[in-house]
Amino acid sequence: MTVHGILLAAGAGRRMGRPKALVRADDGEPWLVRGVRALRDGGCDRVDVVLGARAEEALPLLDGTGAVAVVAADWASGMSASLRVGLSSVEATDAVAAVVTLVDLPDVGADVVRRLLADPPDAGTLRRAAYDGRPGHPVVLGRAHWAAVAGGATGDRGARDYLATRTVEEVECGDLAGGRDVDTIGG
Repeated sequence: MTVHGILLAAGAGRRMGRPKALVRADDGEPWLVRGVRALRDGGCDRVDVVLGARAEEALPLLDGTGAVAVVAADWASGMSASLRVGLSSVEATDAVAAVVTLVDLPDVGADVVRRLLADPPDAGTLRRAAYDGRPGHPVVLGRAHWAAVAGGATGDRGARDYLATRTVEEVECGDLAGGRDVDTIGG
């Protein structure tokens, strides 16, 4: 039984002034590398990174991470396009679940992913991190939900609508991270 990580990093980052896939932390480490490490060290057997805007510039940042890059050609239509490409990339694998997270959560580390995977997921799992009671990412999607999530994702709404109509296990992680996405420099 395997669990795959999906790091969504395709957007243009208009408020950031550049694609978030190209942003580096204050210490110089690319957010892409942090995201891959959080998923891999947190327990994901494979990590797929969904790129889009300026993908050719982001690809070299993944060298040496072991991550697989996939490109969402229609990335400009919103996060849903990235999510569909990410789920499609793991469909042909033996993964029982996928851990989906966003590149713009630089304080979410492997400890959050480990906590989400402490109870091994199965094909029916729906689980997400919560920060002081506020639902966020990463989200664990069991294989049985992939087609419906992908089919219902539109625009900038990924799995949100699907999760809103289901029972989702929330795992409190506010003691580990803030879980807030960073949309602006210094934000």
